[in-house]
Amino acid sequence: MPTLIVLRHAKAVAGFGTADIDRVLNDRGRRDAAAAGEWLRANGLVPARVLCSPAARTRETLDLLAVDAPADYEPVIYANDPDELLALASEAPQDTGTLLLVGHNPSVHQLVHDLTGEAPDAFPTCALAVVDLEGAWSELRPGLGTLRTVRTPKD
Repeated sequence: MPTLIVLRHAKAVAGFGTADIDRVLNDRGRRDAAAAGEWLRANGLVPARVLCSPAARTRETLDLLAVDAPADYEPVIYANDPDELLALASEAPQDTGTLLLVGHNPSVHQLVHDLTGEAPDAFPTCALAVVDLEGAWSELRPGLGTLRTVRTPKD
């Protein structure tokens, strides 16, 4: 049974004078991202592959997670469309046990809801959801996931 970890990037600096895609993490974001990586390792949730937005804040979040997995930087994730995220995840290699998707709100929050029929009321920066999926990646459809757990930086 495949597992999808959906992670919203950690807290970034304000965007004044900087293009949105170039915004980096602030101090809190860097701490939260490192803590999320420690949590993933402590819970045996190290991904085999990563799909990540090319934005600076998502790339930095991924770096600070310190997971040892090949990563693909996909512009479609930055476009912030939950249907596109679902389609992208459905293309994961079939031998991928755990896939991590690092993206942006509101699409990551909506993706969790679409897959599981439930989601937390809020999905703050550096929140992650672990979704167990029925069937193969290529069969990924709304409603075919079970929400195992949600973690936020305050948990």
